Amino acid sequence: MDNSLFDNLNQSQKDAVLCTEGPLIIFAGAGTGKTRVITHRIAHLLSKGVKPWQILAVTFTNKAAGEMKKRVNDLAPGAGANVSVSTFHSFCAYFLRVEASKINLNPDFLIYDFADQKNVVKDCLKELNIDEKKYKPSTVVDRISRAKDDLKFPSDMAADAQANGDFFGTTIAKAYALYQKKLELASALDFGDLIMRVVVALRQYPALLEHYQQKYKYILVDEYQDTNHAQYVLTKLLAQKHQNICVVGDDDQSVYSWRGADITNILDFEKDYPSAKSVKLEQNYRSTPKILETAYKVVKNNQGRIEKKLWTQNADDGGVSVVKSANENEEAARVVDLITINSQNEKYNLSDFAVFYRTNAQSRVFEDAFRRAGMSYAVIGTLRFYDRAEIKDIMAYLKLIHNPNDNVSFKRVINVPRRGIGKTSMENLEKFAGGQGLSIWQTLDRANEAGINKGAINALNAFAEFIKAFMHLKETESVKEIAQKIITHSGYLKELEDENTPESKTKIENIQELISAIEDFEQRSPDNKTLSDYLTQIALISDTDSLDDSNGKVTLMTLHLAKGLEFDNVFICGLEEGLFPIGESAFNPEELEEERRLMYVGMTRARKHLYLCWASERTVYGKTRWNMASRFITEAGFKDEFTQSPEPKPFFNRGFNRAKWNATSKTEPKYQKDDTYDYIPSDDDIIKDEPLYTPVSDNSPYKIGALVRHPVFGNGKIIEKTGAGNDVKLVVLFENGQWKKLLARVANLTLV
Repeated sequence: MDNSLFDNLNQSQKDAVLCTEGPLIIFAGAGTGKTRVITHRIAHLLSKGVKPWQILAVTFTNKAAGEMKKRVNDLAPGAGANVSVSTFHSFCAYFLRVEASKINLNPDFLIYDFADQKNVVKDCLKELNIDEKKYKPSTVVDRISRAKDDLKFPSDMAADAQANGDFFGTTIAKAYALYQKKLELASALDFGDLIMRVVVALRQYPALLEHYQQKYKYILVDEYQDTNHAQYVLTKLLAQKHQNICVVGDDDQSVYSWRGADITNILDFEKDYPSAKSVKLEQNYRSTPKILETAYKVVKNNQGRIEKKLWTQNADDGGVSVVKSANENEEAARVVDLITINSQNEKYNLSDFAVFYRTNAQSRVFEDAFRRAGMSYAVIGTLRFYDRAEIKDIMAYLKLIHNPNDNVSFKRVINVPRRGIGKTSMENLEKFAGGQGLSIWQTLDRANEAGINKGAINALNAFAEFIKAFMHLKETESVKEIAQKIITHSGYLKELEDENTPESKTKIENIQELISAIEDFEQRSPDNKTLSDYLTQIALISDTDSLDDSNGKVTLMTLHLAKGLEFDNVFICGLEEGLFPIGESAFNPEELEEERRLMYVGMTRARKHLYLCWASERTVYGKTRWNMASRFITEAGFKDEFTQSPEPKPFFNRGFNRAKWNATSKTEPKYQKDDTYDYIPSDDDIIKDEPLYTPVSDNSPYKIGALVRHPVFGNGKIIEKTGAGNDVKLVVLFENGQWKKLLARVANLTLV
């Protein structure tokens, strides 16, 4: 045994490396050296005489697999290069090509990606006379993929749908059946098939199962908390004979249930393998003690977890701060200021800073702030806000209204949404316009000369009238009003709403965020807020040529993409109830626990400094609302002074989206007795021009900010009051997170 392998390992890591026989689960907390343990364990197996081809290690990304393979070869030159280290999909593709002749499969099968899958589904829907508007191809593909993750055939999906009275599911099951037939005819597999076909083959052919069980005597699975049911069954089948399976993961970092991951795989490992040993890696090499302690305070509130608490010998030279702002623009400005201050002393480069947020739409306000500050940044995993297709579409409408001779914008939106103007018609019209030395717009009244058919001419004329109407509006209405009307009157919003997919919902959120950006522009430029001014401003801020990249770039990304990364300084922004934890997750215990795990992932990315940011008021998705600080801030140990607004904000003539708050919060907010109120939670949108409240003279003892007790709901705080005398109505936010609208004279409230 090569003792030098253990020189850089702590005791827990050594225990994990030395435990080579039988089932083993390694609970590897964030920053505890998980990859080091896996690679050293493989090297140790090789040093004991295990043959390289007897070891199989699987993970989720090609990058992780490549890094793991390189480290193994560095630790065990020669033999290490022959160990099977791959992703689940790569291993299964290899298996299927090698064993194709034994399982009635064409070895030259194609692997279809998402775009290919959508095209096949479109053909299926057409053949089955299924309306694409009701059954969007992307939705159907997603449902088929989830079924395969659960190892369900079309017949299984149909049976489930019938048992549940699910007509939508029954229809998708029909499409699934035809989809599979088309894939077989094309000798094609999708990503779900790769794993499912291997599982089916191992179950159907005992000799094949025996061969691979004998071949891979040692199996290692990385990121086990992210495995779906099919991956779980695959690894269990392979490990059944020798039971030498080692899984590594962290249930506290399981954040991918929306794409099929099943946290119970890791939580129930010791039930599946009663003889299993477990090792907890709790010594963290990344973060400061303060960051780890704060993150633990949050995640320990989850019930569905294995207890573990990270610790470190790192110096406690960083900190955790709550950054409270009045609104999202101030939040972004303060983030920029903090980065500026901390990067000027040359201690940190811009690349040492990361800004995390819950939804892609939140990036816009930060992008604008970084542009104004001339600070380089990179948006990871998605396009920059103004580069997104839906934003470019609405901007093209605005540009065309401002200048109808803009051929680029004309071509972008002429058939968005679809108007029945074909590609050939547009090509003929553009060619005719070019021959006349005119813009496409200028030739619309001569479309018949371009050989355009009558149907297309009618559609072109209708489009021209639509644009002309807005050209008149730009003289009298604000840019925001024009944009809102374009979105609705063009049919653009309706088409996205009808699509009703996760992608279309994200696009709607981004469009609503564009409305927020336009409103922000109008507030910042009271004297220069015409359509021309707005388009000029956008053109200028989109030019990043002058940004200084010598100091790196600030990283902007959603929290889901942050997993596996680390930065010296991390800002987690938008920490407000309803945004993070997001939407209705507060009402679902399982979803709330996943939101909390996502928070934990974000917090444990920070090495030195962690900033928890929230805004009292936020305009997001086009709606303005007052906010309550996220429960995660309270759980992290920050209380009263951090969760109270310093001053009252009675707004008039303002439209609000009052957020619904959770009734199952495990934390108990404490209220200070004062004359202010901090947020207006309500289910209903306040109609524009409806005041939040009407100040009246009355002798009622119930004042805004007063603490009261209700015989059923307990203690609470009055946050809204209307009416007078016998008609006094109150909105009370109770300590359990519920709010109630009450008529004071019958509510039986007592002042605390």
